[in-house]
Amino acid sequence: MDENWPYFDPEYDNLSTRINPPRVVIDNNTCENATLIKVDSANTHGVLLEVVQVLTELDLSITKAYISSDGGWFMDVFHVTDQNKRKLTDEKMIDTIKQVSELVLLLLLAKSWIQTGNELCDGLLTGFLLLNAMKELGAHHEVTRSDLRSCLGKSTRRSVGVEQVAEHTAIELTGTDRPGLLSEVSAVLASLKCNVKHAEVWTHNMRVACVVYVTDEAGGPVQDPDLQSRIRELLCNVMKGTDDRRGGKTEFARGNTNTERRLHQMMFADRDFESPEPVKRESIEGKPTITIQNCSEKGYSIVNVECTDRPKLLFDTVCTLTDMQYVVFHATINSEGSIAHQEYYIRHKDGRFLDSEAEKQRVIKCLEAAIERRVSDGLRLELCTSDKVGLLSEVTRILRENGLSVTRADVETRNDKAVNVFYVTDAHGNPVDRRVVDTMRREMEIGQKTLLQVTEVPRLVRSPPNEPTKGSKFSLGSLLKSQSERFLYSLGSLGWARSL
Repeated sequence: MDENWPYFDPEYDNLSTRINPPRVVIDNNTCENATLIKVDSANTHGVLLEVVQVLTELDLSITKAYISSDGGWFMDVFHVTDQNKRKLTDEKMIDTIKQVSELVLLLLLAKSWIQTGNELCDGLLTGFLLLNAMKELGAHHEVTRSDLRSCLGKSTRRSVGVEQVAEHTAIELTGTDRPGLLSEVSAVLASLKCNVKHAEVWTHNMRVACVVYVTDEAGGPVQDPDLQSRIRELLCNVMKGTDDRRGGKTEFARGNTNTERRLHQMMFADRDFESPEPVKRESIEGKPTITIQNCSEKGYSIVNVECTDRPKLLFDTVCTLTDMQYVVFHATINSEGSIAHQEYYIRHKDGRFLDSEAEKQRVIKCLEAAIERRVSDGLRLELCTSDKVGLLSEVTRILRENGLSVTRADVETRNDKAVNVFYVTDAHGNPVDRRVVDTMRREMEIGQKTLLQVTEVPRLVRSPPNEPTKGSKFSLGSLLKSQSERFLYSLGSLGWARSL
């Protein structure tokens, strides 16, 4: 190289990106019926999922979203409401959203830079820049301990990891679903004097995935190797069943992952999207409509999803695409009515689009499975009572003895109270006889107080739209002039786009 020419570090562009921390702007004035959350950040794989996960964990409903992450930068706009479909008005909540979102993005970017950086020097530089960025945020924000715990993924309610969660031990279970399975699992844990502090159970296509958080007899994490070995041995036998050709699996969780994302990963690894035979689902009429088309000129695959809207739908689809190693470059989300419309412009992480029909069909099946896993059949039973060792075993035994099958469950301990939610059908997947429910309610009464609350789960029926879905037929013009791109482009004229 000519010594007279100045040297330009090829990492300079990345450095200028790193110096500028992520920014979250919350706008309560532009839209009449929703709060706008605008996210501006350097782009890395998984950043969209992290943002959607934060909004989902804060119990926000995303009614619209415009996503663009081409050119190494990530600019998204989310229209959100609370669970009552109202704009956000609580200033503390608004500030928490901003603080936690920015810190989550900082940690994600730091992790990405360290993993892909140039050995030790780059790691030290990243640490220095991260420290300065967090100091800059800290000058303007007051982040609570619970915010930081959630941000770092250490909330036992939301994350998996035996090393990260000091108070509990997380156990992951997968296998063939059958009536009474949760009762058998909880009975084993109760016999070993392990208390279930939290658990989530999903079922789909006759497969089951479960993450259980337990403590030992002393109320701490299970650290005794002999007890761990005994738990694994007995639960492996339970999950294996008598006629399980695909086998069951029992693992002590390691790593640090959002619980619901981990359930998606477990069911995906268990290949629940491959149904050996048609599975009866009483609460859904019609599957989601999913199409995939390619735009070879731009190198994108365009995924269109249309289905009945429900909470956390966007999280489920983005989670699946991310874990299948696809990158979302542009997207438009609209779920203001009863039907949700999602349009994604994606490539594989290696830069190629979906170039075979087999790959397209696999993505369609996996997205269908992700959407259906969280759909709850049957009655919703909620039990609230004082927590004690063996409580889950007692409750699930009553369900089993009354011929009920658990299709989904969320078991939680709040202070000294156990709040258990079960979605149940009869042993054949049919609606539950109300006389059975009345019998169970009497069994769970203490004095004159009824501990069991029953809610009918509304049937999710897909009503046909009045007009064809936008984006159902691909055109290059729709790619170049999509609503999301035009909207995001207009942000620059409003002065929101970052100037470096």
